[in-house]
Amino acid sequence: MTLSRLQPVRGTRDLLPDDCRRHRLVGETARAIAERYGYGEIATPIFEFTEVFKRTLGETSDIVTKEMYSFTDRGGEMLTLRPENTAGVARAFISGELGQLLPLKFFYAGPMFRHERPQKGRLRQFHQIGVELIGVAEPLGDIEVIGLGAHILDALGVLGRTTLELNTLGDAESRQAYRAALRDYLGARRAALSPESQERLERNPLRILDSKDAGDRQLIQDAPRNAEFLNAASADFFKRVRDGLDAIGVRYTVNPFLVRGLDYYCHSAFEFTTTELGAQSAVLAGGRYDGLIETMGGPPTPGVGWAAGIERLSMLVADVPMATRPIALVPVGAAGEAAALALAAELRRAGFAIDLGYRGNMSKRMKHANKANARAALLIGDDELAKDIVTLRDLDSGGQEAVERGRLAERLAAFR
Repeated sequence: MTLSRLQPVRGTRDLLPDDCRRHRLVGETARAIAERYGYGEIATPIFEFTEVFKRTLGETSDIVTKEMYSFTDRGGEMLTLRPENTAGVARAFISGELGQLLPLKFFYAGPMFRHERPQKGRLRQFHQIGVELIGVAEPLGDIEVIGLGAHILDALGVLGRTTLELNTLGDAESRQAYRAALRDYLGARRAALSPESQERLERNPLRILDSKDAGDRQLIQDAPRNAEFLNAASADFFKRVRDGLDAIGVRYTVNPFLVRGLDYYCHSAFEFTTTELGAQSAVLAGGRYDGLIETMGGPPTPGVGWAAGIERLSMLVADVPMATRPIALVPVGAAGEAAALALAAELRRAGFAIDLGYRGNMSKRMKHANKANARAALLIGDDELAKDIVTLRDLDSGGQEAVERGRLAERLAAFR
């Protein structure tokens, strides 16, 4: 392939400054609000031993069998680029022997990798923010993480364009009873199921409730509902979660088809969805995973959390202006060029954003200043140097004034 034809790998994209500004807004907003709730930031490695994800995501799941980027390193170890971050956080909890510090509140942000068919809002390298609350078994934990997610979406201006869908999986006893009833119902209609759902019927019938196949969707409309199989403790847990969300003003819709397929999930499952991104409707999703850490070989430890796609959120947020409009330095002549170079260094050290063009006459440099959305321009030529002044032009109002060189930083404070 010639250099002129090089393209990004399918399912990846370059983040140019405008994209990065949107990504940064999402990440920094989420980070700042998570800190108000007491969540500290954690950063786990981008790749883990493959077994970390096989254990947590299930060896027969689509992610493990079809979507993981796995490879053998030079030492013969099987490694995988992380397809999600909850497993990495749980591994860090176990390997770091953090049990004595419970409860733990973690926030994370970073890239994830899945070999999926690229669509709007779904890439093979994508970015997520997320939170994990470890060591809290009470419904207050679910309420807090859902409320935190709603708070972040609200701060980004997108909460009103989403719907919080909520369901309960119940505890292990309730889940087992529901799974048996669902398997009986669907087993009697096996021939009408899609081939994929027929495969799921024995090993993971709950996943059929997630099917996008039209025939499957029709069948599950009359399937048993998990609410019918909740024991008293599970029903009470779900009621307390709903009451808590009501108390903090987070609106929700109960969706009985919202499930998580793996056994370590229990109680709350939730998603904030939107109709503005086509097929990729979920922008923030999570649930309670009390059995995850034990499944990975750690001590029995409750947990609840969520993850949100930065790409999807960045498509929903309003236009993000540049954080700082620069001040343009416009030298005239060779002497002005040398003086502007020194002045730019001085003003940058003083905390000002300075745009110093590399070439061109005054007219071209002023066009460059306008293109850079500069707030003001500083003109330095032979006349200014002789009088030890700088000509300051307000690019919004068009006003212009001469400023003594010694008072320049003070005068520019209004344009910071």
